[in-house]
Amino acid sequence: MKLKQILPTAITGVLLCATFAVCAFYGYDVQPAMNATADEPQKKSASFSAAEAAENMKGVWVTASDLSMANEPKKDKSAFEAKFSRILKDCASYGANAVIVQVRPFCDSLYPSHYFPYSHVLTGVQGKDPGYDPLEVMCRLCRKEQMAIHAWLNPYRVTLNGVPEEFSDDNPALNGSAVTLQTDSTLILDPSEEKNRKLIADGVKEILERYPVDGIQFDDYFYPEDISDEDEAQYERYSEQNGNNSMSLLRWRTANVNMLMAKVFQTVHSCSDKAVFGISPQGHLANNEKLCADVVSWCSVQGYADYVCPQLYFSPENPALSFEDALNDWTELNLAPHIKLYAGLAAYKAGTDADEGTWEDQNDILKTEVDILNKNKKISGWMLFSYADLNREDAKTELDNLRKP
Repeated sequence: MKLKQILPTAITGVLLCATFAVCAFYGYDVQPAMNATADEPQKKSASFSAAEAAENMKGVWVTASDLSMANEPKKDKSAFEAKFSRILKDCASYGANAVIVQVRPFCDSLYPSHYFPYSHVLTGVQGKDPGYDPLEVMCRLCRKEQMAIHAWLNPYRVTLNGVPEEFSDDNPALNGSAVTLQTDSTLILDPSEEKNRKLIADGVKEILERYPVDGIQFDDYFYPEDISDEDEAQYERYSEQNGNNSMSLLRWRTANVNMLMAKVFQTVHSCSDKAVFGISPQGHLANNEKLCADVVSWCSVQGYADYVCPQLYFSPENPALSFEDALNDWTELNLAPHIKLYAGLAAYKAGTDADEGTWEDQNDILKTEVDILNKNKKISGWMLFSYADLNREDAKTELDNLRKP
């Protein structure tokens, strides 16, 4: 399936106009972010491996679950250091030069924060101080091992399918510092609220000012797929004030997300002259529209992101959508200068019956996909999801083949 069959080229301009219109409504000036530069760079130490990783990315996503100490016999700093050292060693054995670590999974944090409580994945209880700073440990060990580190954030998500079960009193969803939306599956920060955008951007600024991370990354959780009329009052308020100039509900929601992307991009580049901002959206290009994720603009207009890494979690023989067809849809986009395109690969499907059993038929799918990416001049590398699968027994043959030159 070709891009022109999915999204007309004209939609990019329409959504950009929609973004500027809703920005004006909320009094937010998005234009500086569209031409943002590092006017006020902060002191930051960066190893040469970070620059190399940007040009030839070989990353591994490390989830909050991978970092969890809740069920470990020892939960102190030395135990976490030992655990993360093993993680880096395992990632390096696959030639990785970067890790993307999930440090804000549920409106909480794996570091001491002025805005978010400690995550429950550290101790089993949200808000409980583990007695050390996990992100400081991770940054220090990554520098020691010459590994780039990107801080992976879920910007809106507060809960998903009942996780976490309990909040701490200082969670922004409870203490009045944020406005939420509840759907059947999830509780999120309302993307239409300026105070929420400020909270998220302030949280990004806090990380960049305190830790030598090489990047900030958002994943594919934007508006939830099961959202219905939960934001009806907010949309009606907007429509009443804009009358005949009002956007459709879908375009209004999309513009709300675009404002956050532009604001965070601007924040990143005002805090650091080296850190980058990346987004990892769904790999099926057309599916992003229902999440209100304007991936076409993010790729083609400077000022939303420094890199985009679609989750191309498909086998080459997947009947619904093959890896190469999905890849071609992304590479056919009019990529703006200086925006890098990476590819997310599905280690989690190795050795399973996913994609109608096609991962069971072969044991060199990941190696084949990496070879395809290496020949594509528009792709600057890949990221593997996720670390937990590197040691999974039924994925061993597939992943051993990935190591081969």
